[in-house]
Amino acid sequence: MFVPLRQLGILILAASFVLVSPAEAARKKRGRARAPKGPPPAYQLEPDAPVLVQPGMPQPPVIEAKSAIVLDPRSGRVLYDKGAEIRRQAASTQKLLTALIVAESGRLGDPIQVAPEDTYCEPSKLGLRPGEVYRRQTLLEALLVKSANDAAITLARTHSGSVEAFAEIMNRRAAQLGATNSNFINPNGLPAPGQYSTARDIARIARYAYYNRTIREIVRTPAMTFQYSNGRVRELRNTNKVLTMNPFCNGMKTGFTNGAGHCLVASGTYQNSHIIAVVFASKKAVWNDANALLNWALVGGG
Repeated sequence: MFVPLRQLGILILAASFVLVSPAEAARKKRGRARAPKGPPPAYQLEPDAPVLVQPGMPQPPVIEAKSAIVLDPRSGRVLYDKGAEIRRQAASTQKLLTALIVAESGRLGDPIQVAPEDTYCEPSKLGLRPGEVYRRQTLLEALLVKSANDAAITLARTHSGSVEAFAEIMNRRAAQLGATNSNFINPNGLPAPGQYSTARDIARIARYAYYNRTIREIVRTPAMTFQYSNGRVRELRNTNKVLTMNPFCNGMKTGFTNGAGHCLVASGTYQNSHIIAVVFASKKAVWNDANALLNWALVGGG
């Protein structure tokens, strides 16, 4: 049983209509055309969801994120829930599922070749070029450390033959993991019609990714050296800033799009405790939100 800390109210607005002359209507229409663009993304306008906390836990920190969940990856026990079932864009946090499928398929030492269609994606990306050849392990590391979208597409296509076929595998594997309130269209989390997930579903996926040895080692890496096919070397810094903020943090994956806001899956361990915190639809406080939730769950501090 969870203990509700607050309840949401329902605000009903009434609108009245006034008849105006055609000239006045035209003047108002011109005025509207000159007005600034519409409101910010919907996640910034939502009322806060009620916060649910496991009995016996201390008072949780106040966070900005519209959806969040904290769980113990060993037992699956949920310690904190804030709108975790609300469907949202997951952005690049869904790359954890991409990585899990690739890692579970093995043959990480095999060479894979970049195709032209793999390069047609938005930043962030490595700038891979058609015909270049890399070890599957190398692109998996770049996927999780630097969140490279072209690496995601290359890994998906070489795994299943196409992005569409890989997305079908993503949805099947997600359902097997209990993530049944999601629909994945691509391997990188870029916006796509009909693609959505929830903080709870991503936490379920992250729980299994956390116990995959290959993924666990990659997501805790602060930086890696990436060597292109032409010999050029580039240092890739981990996009997860909580790795350097919190000594307990040992992963996992960041995400951002304009529609999703800032998203983060953060894992941590202290003494014999392990925690996964998922933060969705934050503005710029995503690092502080995840850091506070990790501290709260691991050592009882906000």
